[in-house]
Amino acid sequence: MVIVIDPQIAGISGDMILCSLVDLGANKTKIINGLKQSEKFLSNSTIKQIDFKKIDKHGIESTSLFLEIDEHVHERKGTEIKKAIMDSANEIGLSNKAKFFAESCIDTLISSESKIHGLPFESVHFHEASSIDTLIDIVGTAIAMDDLALFDEDIICMPIAVGGGTVTFSHGTMSNPASAIIQILKNSKFSIHGGQVKDELTTPTGASILVHLAKTSMDFYPSMEIISVGYGAGKKEFDEFSNVLKIVKGIQKNNFQLDSVKILETNVDDVSGEIMGNLIEKIMNKGARDVSIYNGITKKGRPTNLISVICDDSSLHEIMELLVIETGTLGIRVSTSDRFIVPRKIHNIKLIFDNNEFLVKYKVSSFKGKNDFKIEFDDLKLISNTLNKSIKETESLIRKEIMKLNVNYD
Repeated sequence: MVIVIDPQIAGISGDMILCSLVDLGANKTKIINGLKQSEKFLSNSTIKQIDFKKIDKHGIESTSLFLEIDEHVHERKGTEIKKAIMDSANEIGLSNKAKFFAESCIDTLISSESKIHGLPFESVHFHEASSIDTLIDIVGTAIAMDDLALFDEDIICMPIAVGGGTVTFSHGTMSNPASAIIQILKNSKFSIHGGQVKDELTTPTGASILVHLAKTSMDFYPSMEIISVGYGAGKKEFDEFSNVLKIVKGIQKNNFQLDSVKILETNVDDVSGEIMGNLIEKIMNKGARDVSIYNGITKKGRPTNLISVICDDSSLHEIMELLVIETGTLGIRVSTSDRFIVPRKIHNIKLIFDNNEFLVKYKVSSFKGKNDFKIEFDDLKLISNTLNKSIKETESLIRKEIMKLNVNYD
């Protein structure tokens, strides 16, 4: 199963995510009852009325949250809201995955404010996010995800529309997207763009929920058979488009997982083989997925080397700096590539050979119902050298031990 969250046009907010999941089929009665149980954990906030109803949103039939609250509070400590969310999760009986999700969402929201204002986590106060709305969005989404059993599914996010112009709130007026949005999405794999209007399209709560739902970002829909679509309406009205978040549920048309990586390329024609060998080692130590060097001829007829690096966003800048420092290159091409990869998991096991204990890491792959595992070569080499056995003999020995111990590698 694959889930696509599509905020390319209307952006994303907490209530839009929740409404999309209800429209997708989540039990709205279970969500409403759970949220009514939660209101007691936030003093001075009462849910007078809550319901999910179908509406026409600029030509799109979608689900909207109808909420009436009685609230007498203008700010709250972030930790107060976190406690209310966790107490609610326990009261409702959410799964461990849903509890972890809810806690991660509010932690991200608090941490972003902590970083922006230079305050300790425990000292952060919310203004716009102090309402019970924040609890409703996070806890409601956790209930919906649990009900639809989506926490273990592949969830993809399309590029996020954040809007433009300016936004005015408790700390004054600033350009949109606000600092909280940038901080929350910083170092994530998600792409953002302005969108079609000068207005806020993505909210901090929506962004905080999104980064803990989606596992990867893609520019295009994957190959999939569509099963159902959920449309969640936002509160704002726009003439240019329907303010609706779309979540698509489907069956992936291949046996691969989706991934996204950065590809760095640069040509060098005056670097020795010794430097190249050392460069590969340094790049891999910086967290690169892979490094390749190809021989060729430049436009001036000189022999050249094309250095190609596959890496994540988190290691991108360090590797770029390393390429410039080590090779003297004056330019690096950067592109984003979506990958289809065979599903895999990393496992660790302790094995004893000749009275020596070794921690062995191995990668388990699964394809079309068949499982296999591959031992990390660095571990294999270490054990081979320690036991004074060949790589082939050592690999056979380790594989037999793993299978003999009946270790779960599915």
